[in-house]
Amino acid sequence: MVYQERVAWAQLIASVITLAGYVVVVLVQADGGDLASVDWLPLMLWTIGAGIVLSILISVVWGIIAGMRDREATTASDIRDRDISRLGGRVEHAFLVIAGLGVIALCGIGAGLFWIANTMFLGFAVSALIGGIARVIAYRRGLV
Repeated sequence: MVYQERVAWAQLIASVITLAGYVVVVLVQADGGDLASVDWLPLMLWTIGAGIVLSILISVVWGIIAGMRDREATTASDIRDRDISRLGGRVEHAFLVIAGLGVIALCGIGAGLFWIANTMFLGFAVSALIGGIARVIAYRRGLV
């Protein structure tokens, strides 16, 4: 497995874990009440930071383990990696645009800050998940 594929997997794993954690904590804090009453901003910021740190940690640990097996292949990269990265970026971009349109619509109807911020946050999360899935599929099945 090449470096870029390991990074895609690490980001995908970190995205799933942190998004699930965020949703669980928000639901627990709401305790069956209004979701908008949850103090979401610190939680959201910590979740974003935790996702970044977790992704880096997984990548580094996985890289060290891979480096023990084959030192040359741990950082090897070629044109295929660049093309797969571009594909994942295009997929991510599409979902960010959809989230942005959702945020604009929510602003237009005067929705609360909780719903606007969480729509964008969910857009970032879905974008990362779908982009990661697209990259992993491209590595496994190839670009067609």
